[in-house]
Amino acid sequence: MRNARTLLATGLIGTAMLTALAEPTRAQACGNGPEGFSRWIGAYQARAQAQGISQGAIARGLQGVSYDSRVIRLDRGQKSFKLSFDEFYKRRVSPSLIKRGQGILSQRRALLSKIESRYGVPGAILISIWGLETNYGGDSGGKFSIVQSLATLAYDCRRSAFFENELTNALRIIDRNYIANESMRGGWAGEIGPMQFLPSSYVKYAVDFDGDGRRDLFGSVPDMLASTANYLKQKGWRAGQPWGEGTHNHNVIREWNKAEVYVKTIAAMASRLGGQ
Repeated sequence: MRNARTLLATGLIGTAMLTALAEPTRAQACGNGPEGFSRWIGAYQARAQAQGISQGAIARGLQGVSYDSRVIRLDRGQKSFKLSFDEFYKRRVSPSLIKRGQGILSQRRALLSKIESRYGVPGAILISIWGLETNYGGDSGGKFSIVQSLATLAYDCRRSAFFENELTNALRIIDRNYIANESMRGGWAGEIGPMQFLPSSYVKYAVDFDGDGRRDLFGSVPDMLASTANYLKQKGWRAGQPWGEGTHNHNVIREWNKAEVYVKTIAAMASRLGGQ
């Protein structure tokens, strides 16, 4: 996702020399193993401070952070998104997932109606996302250090710029006391809570829907579901409109996850739950 640079020859310095001079900088900017990670962390701290993160938050957030090879293995092992829609749907949407989702829709009817009234997003869409992301919070993958995972992925050469932005936003969350440093544990790619918000999305779209003064995406179902609805609304969701393939709202779901099989699965599961 990083943009390629174009080097222009000027004066007496030719393109070949510019390229040669750029190589050491490029090599130090990322890595494909633990070597150089601590140096990268040292250089990153200055960039985080330039983004307005306090020294205290940087020190707290990065204390003890090390290169996590498990995260790289998981990042490289994402193969399910290459399946066909039928294969992906069959693997991810079981009869029990649908049954539980229907139960949650019934149990949370008043809450979901209130959320839809404010944000325009139907409960079936929110429950489908919740079920697909973490089996309604039942998956046990939320034990990774969010900061360590993001630092590892930011140092890795595959998507450095994307994950460095997420790392900076994770430190911003700590700096603003939105979430305590010791509570910043989640998915292997730095996701927060059962709805799997990345830190940048938390900063922009998380809401306090239960009125307790906190945007709690770990334990508050109202906050979790309303924040997801707010995300989709801010991305352009049109209230009362369909969400099937080819519609405007289907494209909005793509803002949640770029993988087409995932978008189709959210839409199809929501249709089964909501009867669209």
